[in-house]
Order: sequence, then C-alpha cells, then structure tokens
Amino acid sequence: MNWYSTHLLPRLINRSMGSKDLQIARANIVGLAEGVVLEVGFGSGYNLPFYRNMERLYALEPSRALYDYAAERTSSVGFPITWLPHSIEAIPLPDNSIDTVLSTWTLCSVPDLAVALKEIYRVLKPGGKFLYVEHGQSPKKLLATVQKLLTPIGRHFTGNCHLDRNMGAAITKAGFTVKELPAAAKTERPLAFPYQGVAIKPQYS
Repeated sequence: MNWYSTHLLPRLINRSMGSKDLQIARANIVGLAEGVVLEVGFGSGYNLPFYRNMERLYALEPSRALYDYAAERTSSVGFPITWLPHSIEAIPLPDNSIDTVLSTWTLCSVPDLAVALKEIYRVLKPGGKFLYVEHGQSPKKLLATVQKLLTPIGRHFTGNCHLDRNMGAAITKAGFTVKELPAAAKTERPLAFPYQGVAIKPQYS
C-alpha cells in the first residue's frame, strides 16, 4: 500500500483531476480568488490557469510527487508561488494573514475535517473568502446510504476520499457565513454529490 500511495496514487489523481467536467467547475470559482491566496490541496496545479487577481499564491500540497506534476504550470504564471509541503491540519501561516483560501476536491480526503476547517478559518483575515468546490453526502437517502457503505472500503484506494461527508454543514459549523452558493457544475460522478460556494469569515468590529 505504501508503494501504491507514494507512486501510483499521485499519477491516478493527476490524471483524474484534469477531466473536462472538473475544469468547468474550476472556471466558475477560482477566478473569484484575490489578493494573497492559499490553495489547500494544490495537487498538480490544475487551478492555475483560472486565477485572475493575484498577488501571491501559497500552494499547500504535502505530496511532492503531485507537486512535481505542476512544474510546467507553475513556471508559466505571472505571480509568485510558494510551495508549502504541509497538511491542512497544520498550516504554517500566521493568523489573519490570507485574503482568500481555495479548496477544490480536497476536504473529502483530510483525516480530520473539523481541524482542517478550523485552520482555514484561523489563517483567513476577517472578511476573507473561503472558496470551495467539493463533493460529499448526497441529499438523497438512497445515494447517501450507498455512499456510507462504500466509504470505509473505497477510501483505502482513493487517498482517504470520503463520499459521505456533509460539506455544507461542516463549513457552517466551523463559523463561516455562506454568502453565495453558485449552481454546481454537473459531473459524471453520480456518487460524488457536488458542493460549491463562497464562505466568509465574519468581520468583527
């Protein structure tokens, strides 16, 4: 399993994340990022062509193998990129230092979702945006049941991917205010119910 996780899984993830339907979803959300941006689960850099108003990008990606796939993409952008080889549960950035955090199909696989969202909340400036395109628990009971049954087995072969996480509820519970929830792009993955939105860290006086 170690060889699979280290060598084969990054290759499979890189290939699947470049699919056309996912690119449509990226185009709808990534361009909303602005200022100093932290992308959690940077992967192999498929979001890079969709950034617009950037000062700097922190690319948080614990897998060196995945980050290496992004070499050609990172060399062609017009803003500085700093690679952070860390987990989302321990982001090496100061409190209230980031304008925008972006997550695309990442929160399904973090070991501790609550801690990850707490860290995202911590590094965002008050009024900062958390942009996310994720997948998780379906609102349909039958599909949700199937997701729950498949997750304990499937996650061992998909980089800890959980099909059955209620992303919307988890993000709200972390203290964010969901300001906008654009219509999620349709995908060809019936067991991957899409969650897509803009969440705001409250601005306190």
